[in-house]
Amino acid sequence: MPTPERTSLDAIVRAASALLEEEGLAGVTMQAVAHRVGVRAPSLYKRVASRDDLLQLVAEAALVELTLRLEADPEADARRLADTLRGFGTERPAAFRLVMSPGAGVPVARPQFGAAASEPILLLSSRLAGAERALEAARTLTAWATGFISMELNGGFNLGGDVDEAWDFGVTTIVAALTAGRDVDDRT
Repeated sequence: MPTPERTSLDAIVRAASALLEEEGLAGVTMQAVAHRVGVRAPSLYKRVASRDDLLQLVAEAALVELTLRLEADPEADARRLADTLRGFGTERPAAFRLVMSPGAGVPVARPQFGAAASEPILLLSSRLAGAERALEAARTLTAWATGFISMELNGGFNLGGDVDEAWDFGVTTIVAALTAGRDVDDRT
């Protein structure tokens, strides 16, 4: 009779994701994940070839979660979509950093996972800036939100003032700029 499976790939990825949030990227080791799922480290290699492969799977799982959140409200306006992205960053800061600004040498998700997460943002951007400028608008909105959220997570706003008010101002300003871009294109 074959030996029963003691863990699954899903359990391994969930354990690695939890470690990422608790210990940061350096804490996601094969040994730590194995301990978390109750097996010896060599047993993990039956499911995951390397730590880099594991981190890629964690990034992909994070993007799936983000995609589900963004798709939950297909008619979301820019405010709700941006707030959803910010909520993900606040609730899962290490996962947010892993997928939005992984850093040199850190494994990243395969492109199709990023593309899926981008779809709701592209749809919104098309409504804001027009179909011809949807990609540029999505990049602008995403870059601004990622920068803001990253600074917020890293304690970069230390000059005083209300960070939530700054977020509101930023979203309003970005939306106005993207909409103005559509209006300019319509006149030409």
